[in-house]
Amino acid sequence: MNHVFTASVPLLQTERLLLREYRRADFDLFADHLGHPESSAHLGSSDRQAAWRIFTSHAGLWLVHGAGWWAIEDKQTGQLVGSVGAFFREQSTVMEMGWNTYRAFWGKGIANEAASAVLNYVFEVRGELKVRALVSPGNESSRRVAERLGMTYEMETELNGKAISSYMRERT
Repeated sequence: MNHVFTASVPLLQTERLLLREYRRADFDLFADHLGHPESSAHLGSSDRQAAWRIFTSHAGLWLVHGAGWWAIEDKQTGQLVGSVGAFFREQSTVMEMGWNTYRAFWGKGIANEAASAVLNYVFEVRGELKVRALVSPGNESSRRVAERLGMTYEMETELNGKAISSYMRERT
């Protein structure tokens, strides 16, 4: 007997993008992104084994909290262009957002477009009262995305032993 288990990941769409579940075929690009020094400069570089743990934990968050990460696909080409998430860390009661665009697609507004769709989902569908984003010092691109989403600087905090800036937005 074939036992297939599936988790439901909401499908979100924008004008150009499809935000969908992670698929096994997405892993090579994901691992390449985390293994490249330039694209992982603010995330911390990961070898393929660590990238697999991150990839599967991103997907598994949907089972634990009913929230997690989406793969970002270009609707026109079907090309995987990054990932975006809305999730909870272990001890947090505030939802956190994150976004990554693969190097070949930097500067095209993909993170803004995808994160905006997720922010709408967080407030309008999930009914969260506030959301935050953790941005590494010096990551000007992510800081600009957070600010375009209406997030404001909240405080300096720490993540994995490193200083990090927290940006927050409340539902209006």
